[in-house]
Formats: sequence, C-alpha cells, structure tokens
Amino acid sequence: MMPPSTTTAIVRSVNPVFLDTSYLLALEFAKDQNHQASVRHWQRIVANVPPLVTTSYVLDEAVTFFNNRGHHGKAIRVGNTLLYSPSVSLIQVDETLFYEGWQYFQQHQGKRYSLTDCISFMVMRKLGAGVAFIFDRHFAQAGFTIAPEAPSPG
Repeated sequence: MMPPSTTTAIVRSVNPVFLDTSYLLALEFAKDQNHQASVRHWQRIVANVPPLVTTSYVLDEAVTFFNNRGHHGKAIRVGNTLLYSPSVSLIQVDETLFYEGWQYFQQHQGKRYSLTDCISFMVMRKLGAGVAFIFDRHFAQAGFTIAPEAPSPG
C-alpha cells in the first residue's frame, strides 16, 4: 500500500472541523465514558460529514491508546482510517508546526494544555477551523467551539 498524500496546506471551500483524540477514542472504545455521546453525535452527522482534519500527533495518540490496551487490530484500523479516508486530511507535524505549538505551550503556563493540544490549536487557526469534535474543555478555553456539546471534565 502506498503512503497517503499529506499536506500542511488544505484548500477547501468549507472550513474543516478538527478531529481530536478524545472524540476518536470515545467513538471507537465502548468503555469510554463519552462513547454513547460520540456515537449519537456521529449518527446525526454521518450523512453530511464536514471536511475533517487532524494531525499525525492525534493519530499517534489514538493508535498508542488502543495498542497499549491490547487492541492492536483496532489500532491498525483506526490508524488506517485516519491515513486513508478521503474525509480526513492528515496534517504532518513538521518542525515549524512543532515550534509554533511549543511557543504557544510556553505562553500559556496557567493552562493545562498538552503540547499536542497546542499544536492542534495552531493547525485550527491556520486552516480556519473553528470547531473541534472533542471531549476536552481545553479547546473551548482556547476559543474554539467544541462538539458534541456538554463534554465531560477534562
């Protein structure tokens, strides 16, 4: 199988929605506390899914989560879905993006943002993605709209 084409610049007529780790895990892991909420949300939008974008760091987090819990097959399936789905644009975190996220991380000492979150914020800003599918209040704290609504504490 050929590697997917990835890009750091996406040209679309509709602003993409950022797909975060917590949403992916909730959707794919039945034991996740947000599983039912993510499934209901996905069922509502599946007929008209917006353009989705995520990063190589989010893919890494999701694959690692499943593999570390003995679900290697699911890790591969989730990884391949993110890599090869025509609905998902995968942004490779390059050196420039890494340092932009690192700078943002350093500037927000009072927040409990992860470095991956900070890199995600940079991607969202660059692409004009104002919405994230996520169960993490940090994105709302950073000024983004989160869906589904009423996330669990995070």
